[in-house]
Amino acid sequence: MASNSQTSTRAGRYVAQPAGYRAFEPAPLPPEPPLQLAGDLQRLLSDADRALGRLDGSVATLPNPDLFVFMYVRKEAVLSSQIEGTQSSLHDLLSAEAELFEPRLPKDVDEVLRYVRAMKHGLARLEALPVSTRFIREIHAVLMQGARGDRLQPGDLRTSRNWIGPAGSTIATASFVPPPAHLVPTALGDLERFLHAADRLPPLVRIALAHVQFETIHPFLDGNGRVGRLLVTFLLTAYGILEQPVLYLSHYLKRNRPRYYELLQAVRDDGAWEDWLAFFLTGVIEVAGDAAATARRILVMREQHRADITARLGRAAGHGHKVLEALYDRPIVSVADVRARTGTTYAAANALVARLAAIGVLEEMTGHARNRRFRFGPYIRIFSDAADPSAQS
Repeated sequence: MASNSQTSTRAGRYVAQPAGYRAFEPAPLPPEPPLQLAGDLQRLLSDADRALGRLDGSVATLPNPDLFVFMYVRKEAVLSSQIEGTQSSLHDLLSAEAELFEPRLPKDVDEVLRYVRAMKHGLARLEALPVSTRFIREIHAVLMQGARGDRLQPGDLRTSRNWIGPAGSTIATASFVPPPAHLVPTALGDLERFLHAADRLPPLVRIALAHVQFETIHPFLDGNGRVGRLLVTFLLTAYGILEQPVLYLSHYLKRNRPRYYELLQAVRDDGAWEDWLAFFLTGVIEVAGDAAATARRILVMREQHRADITARLGRAAGHGHKVLEALYDRPIVSVADVRARTGTTYAAANALVARLAAIGVLEEMTGHARNRRFRFGPYIRIFSDAADPSAQS
């Protein structure tokens, strides 16, 4: 249950409701008393800024960074959705995108596809619309469009109460009860003003605080966790911290899920903003380092594949390079796809696919004699977590 022995009102306060439960009403950001950004927190903030700078530099070395961004998006979609309980892997998502609807694909792959759509939509909308209540509602509408459930109300702020807790919990036994529905618009308005305040708060700190505040407001009946994690990526881009949206924290949050939820609650109960900041910044440092290493591996792999195609495909090398570049955006293809990309005959495309498979660029993945699909296995495996079944499938 929500704590009855709150020791701080720094993040807000619990207020008894007429029905007998207590709901949390968040205080506007920034916290009071002010954050203590000294000592270890100052060091972590400096290290996080450097890690993001190195990541930006690594991505800038890629010949066409735009080709690689949405593979990062896909990985984030899988991991963020897994936090909510889905079972779909990166391989499942790519197969669904390629319309390879095998019986073994998890039914929840649609949730991951919606996450990808929401991420792409938001990144495109940032060019014209600032991160705001309107923006957040729009993202939620895309994320939840087509989701099952009559109460989900895509894009609509909740007009009824909700709560957080284990399956089967009631509002009386919930781990946390967000603010009453009538307070949600005001709380989101306060959050929007904080996001665009003209103060000297470091952008990474602002993002970290905003994530907790959004999860605390819990403005929708469903999808709050996913929208809250999307919000981190959108703010990193909107604030100009990263030129390309290639930093996603869901891997870190999934790996440290109990601690993540514990710290969210500690902010509400005890005003422990500094503990949350240390956790968040540590995640930024770890994930930025992983992403920079991924960019370096992509660059090395790409140059090796280009050299192999030039040396071993002879007169077909030009078409081979064209297919290789396309695979970075769509890493599962058919012979018909290759034919459309190269403008050759079906026989020539089939021969090209066979030669790309022979040098290790493509791998046949269906085991069928007809309607075969081929995946860009080396590239997919770079993004597949070691524990992800797609790394071995």
